[in-house]
Order: sequence, then structure tokens, then C-alpha cells
Amino acid sequence: MKTFVIERDIPGANRLTADELKGIAMKSCEVVAGFGAPYKWITSYVAGDKIYCVHEAESAEDIYRHAREGGFPANKVTEVAAIIGPQTAAA
Repeated sequence: MKTFVIERDIPGANRLTADELKGIAMKSCEVVAGFGAPYKWITSYVAGDKIYCVHEAESAEDIYRHAREGGFPANKVTEVAAIIGPQTAAA
């Protein structure tokens, strides 16, 4: 599977309550469970008016399908070309 970063524009995202975030997470998991194709939600970051998500899927179209079925925006979907971190410097 390919890895994608999804940028979701959600005004006031950083003010969502724990219960609201739980509801979003539950809906995402529900969609993934019934997806019928390889799909994995890795993690999400709430920052300002956005939620940035990292998902694995076969294609960007699968990412957009997950968003449609979940009822959340997917304003920008970008395939990850490489992953680096402090360990990269030591390699």
C-alpha cells in the first residue's frame, strides 16, 4: 500500500472536544471496517483549523472514497515519497 498525507480544512478543529474527536475517529474506523479494500488509518494531527491524517491505501481515489463515506473533507491528498527523521542522519 502507498502512504498518503491528507489535509482536512475544518474551521475550529483545535477546539473540537474529546467527544467530538472520538465521534470522528469512530466514524473513520467504521468506514475502514466496511471498506472492502486494503486501507489503514495510521494517525492524525489536529492543528489550528486543520486535521492532518496519515493513511495507507492503494490509491488517492481510495482516500477520497473514505472521506466521502465518512463525511469528512479531504482538501488535499499527497502521496508520501519518503520518510525521514533523526535516524536518517545516523544511517
